[in-house]
Amino acid sequence: MATPASLTVQMREIPILRAFFTPRLYLMFIGFALFLAFWHLAVDVWKLPRFSQMPGLKTVVTEWINPSPVYGISIYEPEYYKHILASCLRVFVAFALATVLGVPLGLFLGWSKKFREYVFPVFEMLRPIPILAWVPLAIIMFTGLETPVIFLAFLASFFVTSLNTMLGVESIDESYFRAAQCLGANNRQVFTNVVIPGATPFIFTGLQISIGVCWFSLVAAEMVSGQFGLGYIINTSYTNVRYPTIIIGMITLGAVGYSTSALVRMVGNHLMKWRMRELALGGN
Repeated sequence: MATPASLTVQMREIPILRAFFTPRLYLMFIGFALFLAFWHLAVDVWKLPRFSQMPGLKTVVTEWINPSPVYGISIYEPEYYKHILASCLRVFVAFALATVLGVPLGLFLGWSKKFREYVFPVFEMLRPIPILAWVPLAIIMFTGLETPVIFLAFLASFFVTSLNTMLGVESIDESYFRAAQCLGANNRQVFTNVVIPGATPFIFTGLQISIGVCWFSLVAAEMVSGQFGLGYIINTSYTNVRYPTIIIGMITLGAVGYSTSALVRMVGNHLMKWRMRELALGGN
């Protein structure tokens, strides 16, 4: 007969449940608890001047789980999930386009000096331009309501992905290129077997940053040009003085954004197992 201790050990071996037995999870819950406690104390107990107009934790939670919400947004309202779905679809399209276009561009920027001399000055001139500055041009260039929003989210993500990929190529030790050439590899083989694997760690680091940049640029775009989405909720709630709904939209945005970043990180860790083994061997 299995004892409670042996059952606990067996549960620890299950990959899905393994995360529940790590100190990291407990520390994460403590961090959230401290954040929520400070919010409650600052607004409802201490009534600090800077927080006097903010809705309290109890007010937001009550509205969020209310079957008949005062301001129309709660977990029981289908419209709430339509806004989440609209934002997620836009981010998925924008992030996919940024990855498909940004990674190859970054690889060529880092690999070919001549290509970089032509393209990189233009790239660096456009990169610092704020997303909101692109809004008028996006509305002029693209018809409809969805395409300008996706373009604005794509733009910010594209620059981050390309730049990190380029830095990944530049970080590759020159000895790898010389070794490949000594073994008779042509340019295509060098690019396939040296450049791409060598830049992969930086690519996935850039993708984790890129998905976050994609989210906050999307929200800015939805505030200007969207009819659905979490950014649209936040903007219209502020206009209509629905402060609890603003917080609901922000928390939802943070939770969904965190989930997408964790998903990208999970995919990257799965594809980068060879890199982890390399680091482990190097440490030994």
